[in-house]
Amino acid sequence: MWQNDVKQIALGIRRRVFEHTIKNNGGYLSQACSSADFLATLYVKTMNLGPSIAPPIPAPFAGPPSVHNPKSFTGAGYHGAKSPQLDRFFISPAHYALVIYATLVETGRMAPEGLELFNQDGGSVEMIGAEHSPGMEVTTGSLAQGLSMAAGVALAKRLKKETGRVWVFMSDGELQEGQTWEAFQVIRHYNLNNMAIIVDMNRQQCDGAMDTVLNLGAIADKLAAFGAHVIEVDGHDISAVQRAAETQPETGALVILANTNPYQGMDYLKKRWPRLHYVRFKSVEEAQELETAIRQQLY
Repeated sequence: MWQNDVKQIALGIRRRVFEHTIKNNGGYLSQACSSADFLATLYVKTMNLGPSIAPPIPAPFAGPPSVHNPKSFTGAGYHGAKSPQLDRFFISPAHYALVIYATLVETGRMAPEGLELFNQDGGSVEMIGAEHSPGMEVTTGSLAQGLSMAAGVALAKRLKKETGRVWVFMSDGELQEGQTWEAFQVIRHYNLNNMAIIVDMNRQQCDGAMDTVLNLGAIADKLAAFGAHVIEVDGHDISAVQRAAETQPETGALVILANTNPYQGMDYLKKRWPRLHYVRFKSVEEAQELETAIRQQLY
């Protein structure tokens, strides 16, 4: 059953990000905990993507896109060729790049050796994903830009009568950005119901717990007021995620608020809450303690 495949891929994502974090004395580990289940669901069951047309081992950075630089490329090829019938996938929180790379490896879209190029000078496997990074097709380093650009693509697909859906992956911190709400107004104005958005509601950000930084209140009600069709789910319940993803609103975009746990599968991290945005170690002993505790859960 597809659920078994999803569970194994989600476990593989967490393992790869965990191993990278231990090896490199730091990494975006909690993001893998919170998003692995629904990302695996999207790639395995939900999205209609073509096979990868990108090199299994990512190529070096070839320079920024330009009419004078025919060698430039984006990471969109890892999601297959662009086709009217196929979906597009935009990854807005660029700091989830390591999680995306691990997902591409686990789903056979990138070679495991590609992770060895992570954050290397001259490479495309960026620590903070850019348009040339595997899986990325636009630069979204300033949070909330991804939704706006995806809306433009969705409008273009609508005008060209293309059937493929435009998927957007966002972090909940992006709901603190004004550009997000401007984008939702545009989405509703043009009735871009060919858009589906999933938000990782792990309720943490670089400065700590979200509610202590800027409490967003009734997020679902606010999104509905901006014309979105909102469904709240347990982001670790893969069947619930899939049922929500199959919804096709008549008006407005589908928004799935995936309520998640930033230490799902790695309970040891709970002691660090809410300082989990980027996990690094103060000592060798601390790293060894974490590795021993988490390996007991993941392996």
